[in-house]
Amino acid sequence: MDDERLPPERMRASDADRDAVARHLGHALQEGRLALDEYHERLDRAMASVTLGDLSPLTRDLPAPPPEVLRPPARRPEAQAPETDRSREWHRRLEPWRGLAAVSVVLIGIWGVTSVIAGGLLPFWPLIPIGFMFVFTFAGALSGAYQRPPDRGQGRSDRPWPPPDGR
Repeated sequence: MDDERLPPERMRASDADRDAVARHLGHALQEGRLALDEYHERLDRAMASVTLGDLSPLTRDLPAPPPEVLRPPARRPEAQAPETDRSREWHRRLEPWRGLAAVSVVLIGIWGVTSVIAGGLLPFWPLIPIGFMFVFTFAGALSGAYQRPPDRGQGRSDRPWPPPDGR
């Protein structure tokens, strides 16, 4: 059974193998061992390689880099998670106000254009619709209506299915 195994140079290369060679080439470029055009040529060949045998000639004439160069950078999800949670929280809190801001800009723009056309400042009529929108948006934000995701028709429905009249 072991006689049927492929030699390592004929085994297919993984994305991790190609990435390790790319990091090795980048380290060689930083050290000045490769010119920029040669680095790009080898990097293109590394990304297009299919087997481990295609990858090995790309770094054969380079000294082995320190082990930390070949290892992918360690991710620290616990350090990144609070930031993404914090940004999601701010996004959730500010989302209801986006509509109010957009409508306010449009209404104030219309008021400004009509004031210019009239040749003087008109009464600030956008205050009325903006005021109503502010009150309703503020009430919705206080009630927590914007904390629940909207029902997209998934899950339980109050309507019986199929409808009683067959439609």
